[in-house]
Amino acid sequence: MAKKAGVSVATVDRVLNRRLPVRADTAQRVVQAAEAIGYHATGLLKRRLTEAPVRKFGFLLQKRDAFYQVLGRELADVTKLASYIEGKPIVEFMEELAPGYIASKIREVAPKVDAMAVVAVDHPLINEAVDTVVQSGKPVFSLLSDLTTEMKSGHIGMDGRKVGRIAAWTISRMAKRQGQVGILLGSHRYLNQDLAEISFRSYMREHAPHFTVLEAIINLDDEHIAYDAISHMVEKSADLVAIYACGGGQDGLIKALRDKRGDRNIVAICNELTQMTRTALIDGTIDLCLGHPVVPMASLLVEMMAKACSAPEIPHFPPRLFSAEIFISENI
Repeated sequence: MAKKAGVSVATVDRVLNRRLPVRADTAQRVVQAAEAIGYHATGLLKRRLTEAPVRKFGFLLQKRDAFYQVLGRELADVTKLASYIEGKPIVEFMEELAPGYIASKIREVAPKVDAMAVVAVDHPLINEAVDTVVQSGKPVFSLLSDLTTEMKSGHIGMDGRKVGRIAAWTISRMAKRQGQVGILLGSHRYLNQDLAEISFRSYMREHAPHFTVLEAIINLDDEHIAYDAISHMVEKSADLVAIYACGGGQDGLIKALRDKRGDRNIVAICNELTQMTRTALIDGTIDLCLGHPVVPMASLLVEMMAKACSAPEIPHFPPRLFSAEIFISENI
């Protein structure tokens, strides 16, 4: 068939199995050659030229909390409903956040999918695993928090610089008096959180130097660690006027403020609109919530993954950064 069509065997394979895109005229020559030699599956071949390709997309997300469950459902729905592919999603939640474990999960899921997106800390073990998968011919995207490997196919997340400065702007205007400002984050290896903290401090240093920004407390995005850290912060410092949680653990933050704050006015900002944070906004436990725009992010990610799978060579897309969704008690 390849000889009859004047193309390579690899090109015929791509047409038969819809592995990579083939020019329309080339695909048509393959079909005509199949008809000429009486190939038994010519009808199927013709249908495949107009059918959407089957794509298996893997999504490795962090712990199965309220936010990641919403994100996982949206990624799965967008993949299954996309008109340009016959999408088959594989969503996995990683209950361990150790770099070695995440790297092993990347390698474990890679053979099952055509492309992958992962939420992870930036670490040499994880970047090495990503590089290995990309070298095997499968695109890998970083999601929410960027990775420094140059081999990743792209990154989709929020603009961390804007997120941090929004939080700082809000605190500088809402705090009733000068005082100390606490910062809580999961890890500095989450590059989105690291950038948000840097930008927060930059704004406060420039526009609100009368506040004292404390050293960041690392909570590994664990609500129990967050609860203990915030409880200690509130009890230790009578001068605490605000807290910015730029990572996870918001449930622990909310519980600690309810238990320990009393009648003190402490401005609190955290991430993601969940049932817990919605209730906390309404009752005044927290003042502002900065959320990922999950729906457009999921749609763009799946579209980019599909394009990467259809390209002759794995492409490298520029980062796509979204502005945060801003929630207060009056707009939820």
